[in-house]
Amino acid sequence: MAHNLLKGKKGIIFGALDEKSIAWKTALRCVEEGAEIVLTNAPIALRMGEINKLAETCNAPVIPADVTNMDDLANLFNKSMEHFGGKIDFVLHSVAMGMNIRKGRKYTDLDYDFNHKTFDISAMSLHRVLQTAYKLDALNEWASVIALSYIAAQRVFPDYGEMADAKALLESIARSFGYHYGIHKKIRVNTISQSPVRTTAGAGVKGFDGFIGYAESMSPLGNATADECANYAVALFSDLTKMVTMQNLYHDGGFSSMGVSQGVIDQMEK
Repeated sequence: MAHNLLKGKKGIIFGALDEKSIAWKTALRCVEEGAEIVLTNAPIALRMGEINKLAETCNAPVIPADVTNMDDLANLFNKSMEHFGGKIDFVLHSVAMGMNIRKGRKYTDLDYDFNHKTFDISAMSLHRVLQTAYKLDALNEWASVIALSYIAAQRVFPDYGEMADAKALLESIARSFGYHYGIHKKIRVNTISQSPVRTTAGAGVKGFDGFIGYAESMSPLGNATADECANYAVALFSDLTKMVTMQNLYHDGGFSSMGVSQGVIDQMEK
């Protein structure tokens, strides 16, 4: 059901790859709620994914951008403002890549060149996006920026490896830039710490089915789905959450507040 929560708003969605991705579902919900959007992803991801199908459904242009390239990001924001005929109201940062994980390297045996790439793509890219928007004055007052995180930034999940460090850095950047952007132009910056979701990216993490099953057993409400995350993002893009900023917001069915559930205890006692 649509409520026109984003009527008249304009936004950029980073990271929609295929129908499983949270960014894909968020793009659909934003348009359903009345927004106009621009879609973007790295050139290689555009070739691998199905973003053109999403673009057609959303009546949205696709502007390629490597999030580690400042020229690409400047071009993205400038072309987006040209397309919209004005500034931008919301941005979704749904970008991550664990290079050591992809290469099968354990956390105790990292390749640091891979590690730098992981941090650059998965965390520093948020700073690059925000800094580019800041310098170009690309965002309207009270705009909303969201980046997707995971509770491994606070707790140890052994197979999540270097991505846990990247998510911790991502959340720190959201807080720090959120302060400066809030003072500068009342712009809010938050992260959503989402339940594990079976996306194409998530499937690359060893033992991911175990993550999902454990979280489902631990969470009083069960795991939050990608569609439900899209709904939450819409709420955070809307004017109903204008005073929420610099927060890491858990969207996980209660998992983050649990010590242990009766269901997990029962499984252990079998």
